[in-house]
Amino acid sequence: MRSPGSILGVTTSLYDDHRRPLQRALKLGTIALLVVTVISLAAWGAASGLPGLWGALLGAGIGGSFMLLTVISVLATSRTSPSTTAAVVLGSWLLKIVVFLAIYIGIRDLYFYDHLALFITVVATMICVLASEMWGIITTNVTYVVPEQQSKIEG
Repeated sequence: MRSPGSILGVTTSLYDDHRRPLQRALKLGTIALLVVTVISLAAWGAASGLPGLWGALLGAGIGGSFMLLTVISVLATSRTSPSTTAAVVLGSWLLKIVVFLAIYIGIRDLYFYDHLALFITVVATMICVLASEMWGIITTNVTYVVPEQQSKIEG
């Protein structure tokens, strides 16, 4: 985060960085992922033992990485053109879908994990991480107007 300062005689604030909502979404999404993972591990470990733990770990890893990698790709390209950001986001979605289909096909017939634990944890993780990311974005303060001093300097 930038500290308040002055650029060309124009006072800036912490709210001038357009990346703040994405950074907050990533932070809250990561916290939500950790909370869901701990709760799921406790619940499925108690219900199904070691296979439940493996299912919860796989589900949290798959669901959490799918959601957080989208925010990371947007954040990484936030200082580029909109077309570059769109290309990276769409490309990463295609890559994630292919990778996760390959993972599911690879583990589909294995029985070291609880299949129900995997499914429920993936769904719970995706819902909670998405909700926390949305909350982080809509509740972040960002400056949307150009100060009068800055428009005089640019004009």
